[in-house]
Amino acid sequence: MRPTRQAASRLTLILSGLLLALGATLTAAPGAQAATDVQAVADALKKNPVYVDDAASAQLSAADANALADKIKKADKPVFVAVLPASFPGRDDLFQDLRTATGVTGLYAVRLGDRFDARADASVLSRNAASNLSSLVQGEDAKSQLNDFVDQALPQTSGSAPASWGGSAGDDGGAPVGALIGLGAVVVAGGAGAYAIARSKRRKREDEQRAALEKLRVVVDEDITAFGEELDRLDFHPAEAGADDAMRADYERSLDAYEKAKSFMAAAERPEQVRAVTQALEDGRFSLALLAARREGRPLPERRAPCFFDPRHGPSVKDAEWTPAEGAPREVPVCAADAVRLADGADPMARTVVTDSGERRPYWEAGPAYGPWAGGYFGGGLLPGLLVGTMLGTMMASPAYAAGYGSGYGDFGAGGGYEGGDVSGADFSSGDFGGGDFGGGGFGGGGDFGGGF
Repeated sequence: MRPTRQAASRLTLILSGLLLALGATLTAAPGAQAATDVQAVADALKKNPVYVDDAASAQLSAADANALADKIKKADKPVFVAVLPASFPGRDDLFQDLRTATGVTGLYAVRLGDRFDARADASVLSRNAASNLSSLVQGEDAKSQLNDFVDQALPQTSGSAPASWGGSAGDDGGAPVGALIGLGAVVVAGGAGAYAIARSKRRKREDEQRAALEKLRVVVDEDITAFGEELDRLDFHPAEAGADDAMRADYERSLDAYEKAKSFMAAAERPEQVRAVTQALEDGRFSLALLAARREGRPLPERRAPCFFDPRHGPSVKDAEWTPAEGAPREVPVCAADAVRLADGADPMARTVVTDSGERRPYWEAGPAYGPWAGGYFGGGLLPGLLVGTMLGTMMASPAYAAGYGSGYGDFGAGGGYEGGDVSGADFSSGDFGGGDFGGGGFGGGGDFGGGF
């Protein structure tokens, strides 16, 4: 029996509504659409990790794009790839605009005409790493270049794929109208499931961070207590005979550092926030060293890193050669007492902490929770050389560590708390997506993106 005109019209409206709903969840085939602006590319990348503009389809076939997308999805990494024509509009700030439009924390790789480069949120991949990986694949054809880049980047990229990607890239074509009606019934359920997965991942990360913070809190509280005891033993009064304004300023700074350390630790909710605590303690101990020199009439000490073996020893006085177990020799900052011990062939007085196994070991041979603690004392520039070849140094260099505690050595606040695959919207560091020297393979003639292409 043929449906009435009214019934047919009603069915058309129902199917139209279902198709609109499904449009937000079904993955579009890479290369199946042409972009007119950055927003169109971003909308496509939120559904699928690889986008190929129709005007650039000769560079990467639909089959190759699907294979690349499947590779990224199977790795569960927030890596986005766009293949665009050289004439694509808005190229001056393309990376930053694309990241803003997607709102998703990740690594973004773009082939623009025959040129290629990449940018990433710091919590996903360091800027240097993105630049170095990009330089490795310059001059290759599109298929080889994109696959080689992705193969190198996936093991180093932190975080998880965004929940909006769904299944594999090859499962998107040719659904019959009857199946669309059935699929329409599960659109809402599927969206709720994706949300639940994302929420579960975030809850798991938060639980891990809380556990790491509690482990770290024991060590930090010991440091705060030790510094407070130093202040008690100081026996300095601002009104004592011989005290001058410089001494009083040193003393005031040390007291302020003590109060800041206690306040920062009380407010800490994530392990990376501990860095501010140990930075304050390091500042306070240097102020005490200045005060001691002024009171004793000695030359003021230069600003140096604290003793590597135990920052509670105070500022270092020199660098000395030290070789960790199964590691290579390196120069480390040491206090006067540890310098003597090393010169005599004795072991330094190392700061020990409790490891996961329950034994006490030097902090550089302990778990990754102690990275933010060390980063606050030694800063980002010094720490890599000090820790290379040690257990803590190895852990800090891994993508998993970067995802949990921030990216880079000693830079434990990057990313604003958002991890790879998180939806951060426009809340990201624009510096991660602009500027840089990319040699002969760079865009804009001189290799300087200037914020985009």
